[in-house]
Amino acid sequence: MAVFAPAALFALFLWWLSTGVLLYVEHLPQRTFRSSLLVTSVLSLGGMVGLYYCSRLPSVGAAYLSFVCAIVVWAWHELTFLTGWVTGPRKKPCPPDATGWRRFRYAAEIVIHHELALAATAGLIFALTMNAPNQVGMATFLVLWVMRLSAKFNVFLGVHNLTVEFVPAHLTYMLSYFRRARLNPLMPISVAAGTAGVVWIIAVGLTTSAFDAAAAGLVATILALAVLEHLFLVLPVPDSVLWRWAYRHNPGA
Repeated sequence: MAVFAPAALFALFLWWLSTGVLLYVEHLPQRTFRSSLLVTSVLSLGGMVGLYYCSRLPSVGAAYLSFVCAIVVWAWHELTFLTGWVTGPRKKPCPPDATGWRRFRYAAEIVIHHELALAATAGLIFALTMNAPNQVGMATFLVLWVMRLSAKFNVFLGVHNLTVEFVPAHLTYMLSYFRRARLNPLMPISVAAGTAGVVWIIAVGLTTSAFDAAAAGLVATILALAVLEHLFLVLPVPDSVLWRWAYRHNPGA
């Protein structure tokens, strides 16, 4: 527990800070996007190198560094999406008469390039860290990817709280693919599966070495936060207040 708790607090802080920085950058004028993407691209490349080398080191310090590297790589993908650089071939609102499979196909077309890029990156991280003793980076990236994909499906099916404040002006056409509803059938499954994953990771991590405890603290916390983000989608309590400082400079936010 002496190793688990600090790791969990570190993951919580990095999640809050990195999300805030992304929101701040995405709400800057579009003329700044090129330089922001250049800087984060360099950082992401460094993150991939870090994931490779840290995966060979099953130490507490390497667990932290692997976690940071995975967050940096993930943040790059998020920024490419939020700036509109990597989204999908469809860049217009959903037709009002689109329903069922047609609506799903249109929704997939607005994000498919982003999802393919994430899949390619996950494959690359897997190749770089395969059979290595430190899998914190791979696990962190997979948790973020799977839970973000789950959130997208839930938003598509319908949620109570859409948090439209997080959507930048140049991506507002995506709001037409969201649906507001009290609850959808997928949400309980997403929350239950995520919660079970948190319990399992903690149970396994706390019974072995200090490295495993640190790894469990980092990965379980980011998964628990992803579950919390799902809950914010159905509760009448917006999570945007946590990062109001990050986008209040935007008059339209």
